[in-house]
Amino acid sequence: MALTVTESHPHTLFSFGTLLDQHVQNALFGRTVPTTAASLAGYTTRPLTITDESVIATSGRDVHLTLERKLGGTVEGAILRLSDQELAAADEYEVADYARRRVLLSSGETAWAYLDARPLRSAARIVIVGDSIAYGRCDPQGGWATQLAVAHIGANETEHRVFNLAIPGSTLADVSEQTPALLPPRHPDTLVVAAGINDSAVPLAASDTHQDGLARTAGHLDSLAATARRHNARMVVLGPLWLDETRTGDFEGLRFTTARALALRAALQTWCADNHIDYLDMWEPLRDQPHLLVDGLHPNSEGHKELYRYLSTLC
Repeated sequence: MALTVTESHPHTLFSFGTLLDQHVQNALFGRTVPTTAASLAGYTTRPLTITDESVIATSGRDVHLTLERKLGGTVEGAILRLSDQELAAADEYEVADYARRRVLLSSGETAWAYLDARPLRSAARIVIVGDSIAYGRCDPQGGWATQLAVAHIGANETEHRVFNLAIPGSTLADVSEQTPALLPPRHPDTLVVAAGINDSAVPLAASDTHQDGLARTAGHLDSLAATARRHNARMVVLGPLWLDETRTGDFEGLRFTTARALALRAALQTWCADNHIDYLDMWEPLRDQPHLLVDGLHPNSEGHKELYRYLSTLC
């Protein structure tokens, strides 16, 4: 008989591999966990070689399975109801190749599942939303998003797609409002939210704080996460780029500062960590390299190449 969610076992975990093995369960949890059959649509599996000796000793296998996105695919498995301590034990057991993220089961129930720790490596259909930097402004070659699309689609022209829906000037408020209507015809499995520095900008004419985008960052991200969940899409947040404050000045009526950009970066990192959402720190690739920026804000062609080189390590 399946164990219902109780105060002591509040976590629902979808498993399709070794966590369903009674030997592994006894080793990790000290008990055999009752399970309920479940399925996960939009995924398939692929083998993953394990090198951690303790994990191999527990499971008896050096090849496990990991999830990969596939339109029309389904993975059969089961759900386990775990306590806080048991979920922590499962986290410890899963190697660094995995990350625990929320998924939407075929039943409509949400559950934890261990996905590929590199969020773009397992993607098939990627939607990118964001501002002018994600759009590719100042790069005749289309920026990092176009380079990502070329590589991603080239790897599997039959099943891979990249839709760049970024709009110059967009803030997270704009993106959270516009994105729900854009996703249905594109069947995304991965939603890349390029949270650029527009949310850190201060209008030079503003005399109050009601226009401060930083104060509403979490709310907009909550809305985008809910949108992604409805499509069973994995949300990936890209943080702001390093900027050269000495060159930003009055930029189209806006003021950009390093302090505000760092505050946005910290807010995004905190929200992603609290909500188990993937965060990719775009600050580092261009840090202290003003020659890779056109105007102190927008990368030039070489800057976009650096950003793509960084992102390619996650594909």
